[in-house]
Amino acid sequence: MQPLVLYDTLSELPGNNWSPNPAKPRFVLRYKNIPFVTLWVEYAEISIAMKSIGATPIGRKDRHGSDVYTVPVLSDPNTGAIITDSLEIASYLEKTYPEKPIFPNNAEPLIRALDSTHFSLILPAVKPLFARSAEILGPANGKFFTEARSANVPLPWGVGHDDDWDPLEKTYNTVYEWYQKTDGKWIMGDTFSYADIIVAASLLWYKRIAKEDEWARISSWNEGKWAQLLADVEQEWKST
Repeated sequence: MQPLVLYDTLSELPGNNWSPNPAKPRFVLRYKNIPFVTLWVEYAEISIAMKSIGATPIGRKDRHGSDVYTVPVLSDPNTGAIITDSLEIASYLEKTYPEKPIFPNNAEPLIRALDSTHFSLILPAVKPLFARSAEILGPANGKFFTEARSANVPLPWGVGHDDDWDPLEKTYNTVYEWYQKTDGKWIMGDTFSYADIIVAASLLWYKRIAKEDEWARISSWNEGKWAQLLADVEQEWKST
Protein backbone atom coordinates (compact mmCIF):
# COMPACT_ATOMS: atom_id res chain seq x y z
CA MET A 1 0.00 0.00 0.00
CA GLN A 2 1.37 3.39 -1.02
CA PRO A 3 1.18 6.18 1.57
CA LEU A 4 -1.63 8.67 1.13
CA VAL A 5 -0.74 12.35 0.82
CA LEU A 6 -2.30 14.96 3.10
CA TYR A 7 -1.89 18.60 2.10
CA ASP A 8 -1.66 20.99 5.03
CA THR A 9 -0.52 24.58 5.52
CA LEU A 10 2.76 25.80 7.00
CA SER A 11 3.26 27.88 10.10
CA GLU A 12 6.16 29.20 12.14
CA LEU A 13 5.37 26.74 14.95
CA PRO A 14 7.55 23.67 15.61
CA GLY A 15 6.08 20.84 13.57
CA ASN A 16 4.09 23.28 11.40
CA ASN A 17 0.62 21.88 12.09
CA TRP A 18 -1.91 24.28 13.57
CA SER A 19 -5.06 24.39 11.44
CA PRO A 20 -8.13 22.53 12.76
CA ASN A 21 -9.45 21.28 9.44
CA PRO A 22 -6.34 19.36 8.37
CA ALA A 23 -6.11 18.06 11.94
CA LYS A 24 -9.36 16.12 11.41
CA PRO A 25 -8.14 13.82 8.59
CA ARG A 26 -4.77 13.52 10.35
CA PHE A 27 -6.60 12.14 13.41
CA VAL A 28 -8.58 9.76 11.17
CA LEU A 29 -5.53 8.51 9.29
CA ARG A 30 -3.68 7.82 12.52
CA TYR A 31 -6.69 6.22 14.18
CA LYS A 32 -7.21 3.89 11.22
CA ASN A 33 -3.45 3.27 11.03
CA ILE A 34 -3.30 4.29 7.36
CA PRO A 35 0.20 5.24 6.15
CA PHE A 36 0.43 8.83 4.96
CA VAL A 37 2.81 11.71 4.40
CA THR A 38 2.14 15.42 4.77
CA LEU A 39 3.02 17.95 2.09
CA TRP A 40 3.20 21.47 3.44
CA VAL A 41 1.90 24.47 1.49
CA GLU A 42 2.36 28.17 2.19
CA TYR A 43 -1.02 29.66 3.15
CA ALA A 44 -0.79 32.32 0.46
CA GLU A 45 -0.10 29.64 -2.18
CA ILE A 46 -2.89 27.18 -1.33
CA SER A 47 -5.02 28.03 -4.36
CA ILE A 48 -2.10 27.76 -6.78
CA ALA A 49 -0.85 24.50 -5.28
CA MET A 50 -4.25 22.80 -5.05
CA LYS A 51 -5.28 23.85 -8.52
CA SER A 52 -2.03 22.38 -9.87
CA ILE A 53 -2.84 18.90 -8.49
CA GLY A 54 -6.42 18.90 -9.78
CA ALA A 55 -8.18 19.47 -6.45
CA THR A 56 -11.77 20.70 -6.45
CA PRO A 57 -12.48 24.30 -5.38
CA ILE A 58 -14.83 24.71 -2.43
CA GLY A 59 -17.73 26.21 -4.34
CA ARG A 60 -17.47 29.91 -3.62
CA LYS A 61 -15.58 32.85 -5.09
CA ASP A 62 -13.13 35.19 -3.42
CA ARG A 63 -13.50 38.96 -3.52
CA HIS A 64 -11.74 38.99 -6.90
CA GLY A 65 -14.22 36.51 -8.37
CA SER A 66 -11.77 33.60 -8.48
CA ASP A 67 -12.45 30.05 -7.32
CA VAL A 68 -11.38 29.35 -3.74
CA TYR A 69 -9.22 26.34 -2.95
CA THR A 70 -8.40 25.18 0.53
CA VAL A 71 -6.71 22.52 2.61
CA PRO A 72 -6.99 19.83 3.71
CA VAL A 73 -6.82 17.92 0.46
CA LEU A 74 -6.11 14.20 0.42
CA SER A 75 -4.52 12.39 -2.51
CA ASP A 76 -4.75 8.60 -2.52
CA PRO A 77 -2.28 7.07 -5.01
CA ASN A 78 -3.85 3.66 -4.43
CA THR A 79 -7.15 4.72 -5.99
CA GLY A 80 -6.31 7.96 -7.82
CA ALA A 81 -8.78 9.92 -5.70
CA ILE A 82 -8.20 13.56 -4.77
CA ILE A 83 -10.62 14.76 -2.08
CA THR A 84 -11.19 18.27 -0.75
CA ASP A 85 -12.77 19.15 2.62
CA SER A 86 -12.14 17.44 5.94
CA LEU A 87 -15.61 15.90 6.23
CA GLU A 88 -15.52 14.52 2.69
CA ILE A 89 -12.04 13.11 3.35
CA ALA A 90 -13.34 11.38 6.47
CA SER A 91 -16.26 9.93 4.52
CA TYR A 92 -13.92 8.71 1.77
CA LEU A 93 -11.55 7.08 4.27
CA GLU A 94 -14.46 5.37 6.00
CA LYS A 95 -15.72 3.86 2.75
CA THR A 96 -12.32 2.97 1.32
CA TYR A 97 -10.62 1.82 4.53
CA PRO A 98 -13.50 0.61 6.73
CA GLU A 99 -11.42 -0.90 9.51
CA LYS A 100 -11.90 0.91 12.83
CA PRO A 101 -15.02 2.87 11.86
CA ILE A 102 -15.34 6.56 12.67
CA PHE A 103 -19.02 6.71 11.65
CA PRO A 104 -20.21 3.75 13.72
CA ASN A 105 -23.80 2.49 13.69
CA ASN A 106 -24.62 4.32 10.43
CA ALA A 107 -24.05 7.63 12.20
CA GLU A 108 -22.63 9.60 9.27
CA PRO A 109 -25.82 11.65 8.58
CA LEU A 110 -26.09 12.64 12.25
CA ILE A 111 -22.39 13.49 12.49
CA ARG A 112 -22.64 15.57 9.32
CA ALA A 113 -25.41 17.57 10.98
CA LEU A 114 -23.31 17.93 14.14
CA ASP A 115 -20.35 19.14 12.06
CA SER A 116 -22.48 21.90 10.55
CA THR A 117 -23.87 22.88 13.95
CA HIS A 118 -20.42 22.91 15.55
CA PHE A 119 -19.08 25.15 12.77
CA SER A 120 -21.98 27.58 13.09
CA LEU A 121 -21.38 27.82 16.85
CA ILE A 122 -17.60 28.21 16.66
CA LEU A 123 -17.20 30.63 13.76
CA PRO A 124 -18.70 33.77 15.38
CA ALA A 125 -16.69 33.15 18.57
CA VAL A 126 -13.13 32.69 17.27
CA LYS A 127 -11.94 36.24 16.69
CA PRO A 128 -9.12 35.94 19.25
CA LEU A 129 -8.03 32.62 17.73
CA PHE A 130 -8.00 34.09 14.24
CA ALA A 131 -5.80 36.90 15.53
CA ARG A 132 -3.36 34.37 17.01
CA SER A 133 -3.44 32.32 13.79
CA ALA A 134 -2.36 35.32 11.75
CA GLU A 135 0.56 35.84 14.13
CA ILE A 136 1.96 32.30 13.81
CA LEU A 137 1.77 32.36 10.02
CA GLY A 138 4.35 35.10 9.62
CA PRO A 139 3.86 38.52 7.99
CA ALA A 140 3.10 37.58 4.37
CA ASN A 141 0.93 34.54 5.04
CA GLY A 142 -0.67 36.23 8.05
CA LYS A 143 -1.76 39.15 5.91
CA PHE A 144 -3.22 36.77 3.34
CA PHE A 145 -5.01 34.81 6.09
CA THR A 146 -6.49 38.00 7.55
CA GLU A 147 -7.78 39.17 4.18
CA ALA A 148 -9.30 35.77 3.41
CA ARG A 149 -10.89 35.08 6.79
CA SER A 150 -12.20 38.59 7.42
CA ALA A 151 -14.79 37.90 4.74
CA ASN A 152 -16.42 35.43 7.17
CA VAL A 153 -15.39 36.91 10.51
CA PRO A 154 -15.22 40.72 10.21
CA LEU A 155 -12.35 42.68 11.72
CA PRO A 156 -11.26 43.75 14.26
CA TRP A 157 -10.14 40.53 15.91
CA GLY A 158 -9.57 41.24 19.58
CA VAL A 159 -7.31 39.26 21.91
CA GLY A 160 -6.66 41.59 24.80
CA HIS A 161 -9.82 41.65 26.89
CA ASP A 162 -11.94 39.19 28.83
CA ASP A 163 -14.98 39.87 26.70
CA ASP A 164 -13.05 38.73 23.61
CA TRP A 165 -13.20 35.20 25.05
CA ASP A 166 -16.75 35.27 26.42
CA PRO A 167 -18.45 34.15 23.16
CA LEU A 168 -16.14 31.15 22.90
CA GLU A 169 -16.80 30.12 26.49
CA LYS A 170 -20.55 30.32 25.87
CA THR A 171 -20.09 28.15 22.78
CA TYR A 172 -18.35 25.50 24.82
CA ASN A 173 -21.07 25.59 27.43
CA THR A 174 -23.34 24.39 24.61
CA VAL A 175 -20.90 21.73 23.41
CA TYR A 176 -20.51 20.57 27.02
CA GLU A 177 -24.24 19.89 27.10
CA TRP A 178 -23.79 17.48 24.18
CA TYR A 179 -21.42 15.42 26.26
CA GLN A 180 -23.56 15.65 29.37
CA LYS A 181 -26.42 13.94 27.54
CA THR A 182 -24.45 10.69 27.18
CA ASP A 183 -23.41 8.07 29.72
CA GLY A 184 -19.85 7.67 28.40
CA LYS A 185 -16.99 10.06 27.75
CA TRP A 186 -17.77 10.43 24.02
CA ILE A 187 -20.63 12.16 22.21
CA MET A 188 -21.93 8.68 21.32
CA GLY A 189 -21.57 7.43 24.88
CA ASP A 190 -18.93 4.71 25.08
CA THR A 191 -18.35 4.74 21.31
CA PHE A 192 -15.60 6.90 19.85
CA SER A 193 -16.52 8.59 16.56
CA TYR A 194 -15.69 11.37 14.13
CA ALA A 195 -17.95 13.64 16.22
CA ASP A 196 -15.27 13.68 18.92
CA ILE A 197 -12.57 14.33 16.32
CA ILE A 198 -14.49 17.41 15.17
CA VAL A 199 -14.45 18.86 18.68
CA ALA A 200 -10.86 17.83 19.39
CA ALA A 201 -9.48 19.37 16.19
CA SER A 202 -10.60 22.85 17.25
CA LEU A 203 -9.17 22.29 20.72
CA LEU A 204 -5.84 21.29 19.20
CA TRP A 205 -5.89 24.52 17.18
CA TYR A 206 -6.35 26.56 20.37
CA LYS A 207 -3.63 24.68 22.20
CA ARG A 208 -1.17 25.12 19.33
CA ILE A 209 -1.62 28.84 18.76
CA ALA A 210 -2.86 30.36 22.03
CA LYS A 211 -0.55 31.85 24.60
CA GLU A 212 -0.01 29.71 27.68
CA ASP A 213 -2.42 31.68 29.87
CA GLU A 214 -5.05 31.64 27.13
CA TRP A 215 -4.92 27.87 26.77
CA ALA A 216 -5.03 27.57 30.57
CA ARG A 217 -8.18 29.66 30.51
CA ILE A 218 -9.85 27.45 27.88
CA SER A 219 -8.69 24.34 29.73
CA SER A 220 -10.43 25.53 32.91
CA TRP A 221 -13.86 25.74 31.30
CA ASN A 222 -16.49 23.12 32.12
CA GLU A 223 -14.48 21.48 34.89
CA GLY A 224 -11.43 20.87 32.71
CA LYS A 225 -13.43 18.95 30.10
CA TRP A 226 -11.61 20.24 27.02
CA ALA A 227 -7.99 19.50 27.87
CA GLN A 228 -9.11 16.02 28.95
CA LEU A 229 -11.12 15.45 25.77
CA LEU A 230 -8.19 16.44 23.58
CA ALA A 231 -5.91 14.09 25.52
CA ASP A 232 -8.48 11.28 25.24
CA VAL A 233 -8.85 11.69 21.46
CA GLU A 234 -5.08 11.79 20.96
CA GLN A 235 -4.80 8.63 23.03
CA GLU A 236 -7.20 6.84 20.69
CA TRP A 237 -4.74 7.01 17.79
CA LYS A 238 -1.64 6.67 19.89
CA SER A 239 -2.91 3.35 21.20
CA THR A 240 -3.39 1.87 17.72
